[in-house]
Amino acid sequence: MIKAILFDLDGTLLNTLTDLTTSVNYALRKHGFAERATQEVRAFLGNGIRNLISKCVPEGTLSDDFETVFQTFKTHYVEHCLDVTAPYEGILPLLDELKARGIKMGMVSNKLDPAVQDLNARFFADYLSVALGESKTIRRKPHPDGVNEAMKRIGVLPKETLYVGDSEVDFQTARTAGMSCALVLWGFRDENDLRKLGAEIYLKTPEQLLAYLTN
Repeated sequence: MIKAILFDLDGTLLNTLTDLTTSVNYALRKHGFAERATQEVRAFLGNGIRNLISKCVPEGTLSDDFETVFQTFKTHYVEHCLDVTAPYEGILPLLDELKARGIKMGMVSNKLDPAVQDLNARFFADYLSVALGESKTIRRKPHPDGVNEAMKRIGVLPKETLYVGDSEVDFQTARTAGMSCALVLWGFRDENDLRKLGAEIYLKTPEQLLAYLTN
């Protein structure tokens, strides 16, 4: 029986793609590099912002130049991360219903922890009892540090927990932690690629998660 659900953030709960793309291209443009298409940025997401920028700069970029672009991106994104970012359609009603059903909820993201705390406070504090991002003690997914700590704080076992994400990283995280995985099809990966992973459930809409839990 599922007693708790842990969610990924970007591409699962929040549509952050436009703001991320804007900040990526601001940093690239400012330092003389070619901009990236939205679909390119989408494909590069899932392993943290440092990995994102490493894939966006040209191959062979010197480390000092990379760090300059990375710092410019971070500064710009902090100032503009909420320009158009918002929960996906149906997410807040889903969380309302899960709360009403007594399902415990948390979030584990590869964003840096301060950003996770800010976004959780703004959008999801009424629903999620724990929110964790990358920190000195929590390694990025697919390391299971975050989900293990979240389960510990909530007080549930892996067999009682469902992890909901939108990428191969989320699938690997769930498998490493020994929990079931649901992959959403509205996020940052193509459906065909996600289907190949063999997750327990695939969700085309947030409402389908309620049907899954009911059945």
